[in-house]
Amino acid sequence: MVRVEKERVIACTPDLFLNFVMDVERYIDVDDKIGSIAWANREETLTEFKFQPRMPGLPLPQPKAVAQMRLTPGKRIDIRLAPRPLNKLNHRMAHFEASFSCEAVEGGIRATRMISFAFNPVLRLILEPVLRRTLPQSVERELRLTQETLEKDRR
Repeated sequence: MVRVEKERVIACTPDLFLNFVMDVERYIDVDDKIGSIAWANREETLTEFKFQPRMPGLPLPQPKAVAQMRLTPGKRIDIRLAPRPLNKLNHRMAHFEASFSCEAVEGGIRATRMISFAFNPVLRLILEPVLRRTLPQSVERELRLTQETLEKDRR
């Protein structure tokens, strides 16, 4: 299993941060793990989107996926692959979970980003060593760019 969790203080409100993440067509600008988006639908607290995953350090093409982001207003977003029959191949390859959470701190929020993959035994030996090396930097970059974007927008 590969699990990465990073935190960053961002000078913004919880709602601004969480709404930015839920707007996946805007969020793609800061997350190098999301390739092209085929479609995205948002209804209140649920965003579903079909996209081309891009895992850092893995130049191989990856099957398109449908992700679901569920918002708990003012607190967090939980992300998973949409259930079967969607993502049949993706579900065979790995179990995926991710989240964003935030809490108010002096000067803004403490944003926490978590992402984890539990690969099947065949892929584990190949993919885990690469992602252990590359995923932490990708998540750190994602939070840094999110901070730059949101703090620039506030000026």
